[in-house]
Amino acid sequence: MKISRFVKFWKNGVCLFLVCGLLLGISLISSGEELVKAIRRTDQWPPYMDPAIASDFLSSNAYTNIYDTLIFPNQDGSLKPWLAKSWEISDDGLTYIFELRQGVKFHNGDELTAEDVVFSLQRMITLGEGWGFLFTPFVKETKALDKYKAQITLKQPLGPFLGVLTRLFILNKNQVMANITSGGSYGEMGDYGKEWLVTHDAGSGPYKLKEIKMQEYFVLEQFDDYWDGWDNKDAPQYVKWIGATEPVTVRTLMSRGELELTDQWQTPENLTAMSQLPNVKVSNYFGGQLMFVMLNNKKPPTDDVHFRKALAYCVDKQQIIDSSFPGSRPVNGPVTPDILGYNSNLKPYTFDLEKAEAELKQSPYYGKLDQYPVQISPPAEGGPSYENIALMIQANAAKIGIKVDVVKIPWGTMVANMATLQTTPAVVLMTASDYLEAGSMLKNRYHSSSCGTTQQGEWLQDPEIDKIIDDALTTIDQKERFQKYYAIQEKIVDLCPSIFLFETAIRQAYRNDYVVFPPAEVANQGGNWYPISGYNSYFRDFKVFPEKAQQPYTPYKP
Repeated sequence: MKISRFVKFWKNGVCLFLVCGLLLGISLISSGEELVKAIRRTDQWPPYMDPAIASDFLSSNAYTNIYDTLIFPNQDGSLKPWLAKSWEISDDGLTYIFELRQGVKFHNGDELTAEDVVFSLQRMITLGEGWGFLFTPFVKETKALDKYKAQITLKQPLGPFLGVLTRLFILNKNQVMANITSGGSYGEMGDYGKEWLVTHDAGSGPYKLKEIKMQEYFVLEQFDDYWDGWDNKDAPQYVKWIGATEPVTVRTLMSRGELELTDQWQTPENLTAMSQLPNVKVSNYFGGQLMFVMLNNKKPPTDDVHFRKALAYCVDKQQIIDSSFPGSRPVNGPVTPDILGYNSNLKPYTFDLEKAEAELKQSPYYGKLDQYPVQISPPAEGGPSYENIALMIQANAAKIGIKVDVVKIPWGTMVANMATLQTTPAVVLMTASDYLEAGSMLKNRYHSSSCGTTQQGEWLQDPEIDKIIDDALTTIDQKERFQKYYAIQEKIVDLCPSIFLFETAIRQAYRNDYVVFPPAEVANQGGNWYPISGYNSYFRDFKVFPEKAQQPYTPYKP
């Protein structure tokens, strides 16, 4: 009897202890007194902290938080003053004078001046990496007229130059120069600070780099002295970028309450599984990311326009979307629908095997198709979704006698292969606009100057296309420039250098009980997010309410 009472007492005691512990945990979460506003998110690795080095999606997200630009893009595609509070443009469109805001501080406390603007632009052009290609063909000279006035002179007019400036991130000249390594490739500039900037920042943006552990994670921290202030009092104080995209790892972190936002590379299956977790929702929004099959226009059999069109008519875009990229929307041409200068009147290539065969019969390769197989290569890191695009095209093309070989290629190998014409296969890749006009995608995707890069696997090398793109970009009048963009898009669609697939729906799992994810909020209201890369993770606009978190939740500890 005594033993029975003891066991009963012990069981009740344990239950009381567990209940008290749970209530205490909920109380701590509810009180918010010891909770830190933070976003933990996953993404691919590596990111680049140096804004003159790379232009990939992850690095773009980091730059927009760490650095500032002269001009800031609005969500609707328009532009607004940022570091430059005003500017003057000469009548011939060659000279731009920017009046800078005074009192802007870098993260180390130095004041931002015109010398920093000059240094950042010269450095980007000298390095010739990242977004340097946007500036190198056009910039003739840049100089500081006084402490807060910078002048940029162009070799020839560039109609969308203000939009291009959304990719010029301003570095602290003195800080970079104090950390150059001698013996580099840039003469007296040594390595131009490249080694130091791998793990440090020299920015003035809303967040500063607090910590980085290579191959694992980096942490951003709110910059208290940010020049534009912190009207959003619920913005995350810390952002932890975790270098992981493996589905099981990401799902485990989310299930433990150790993750607020996933990367956009998760499989549909994993997103569905995470959506079943408590307090987890999956976003579906558009950010200007287009999926293409880039066809090598100089390599048989895709060097023939009729063969390319035949292949385009073999693609069932909706089937691909439904099976591998749910929520995405088909596109008819080479420009994302939400960007300025998009031609909405393009005639699409729809799934039609009769039209495919009719085009094929006009090709010089008809009747000897067995001699000319087409290799379509998705990136190995893209997972089954990318591979499924190639496999579905393969299945339909076989119905009209076209042999398609599907060969996955590691990203590093693909970059190397796309550097030369003869080694470039047809590739499945996603691209986005670098600034807020159609001219960006037209120049980067189809101008001869981008051949040999992952921007263009088509090797179009068409002198007429080069000429009309250059002409459009040098047109100062916006209305006239857009009309030229429309005509270029029609010409490119007629040439069919690529298979235009769809605008990818950006799908990310996030904790909707205590995180306000701006892209998802806009999408829920029927709108679209920024049509250029880098701004879907502008964390100054996020809101975090850790006190509202439901279980499971593991508070972030800085």
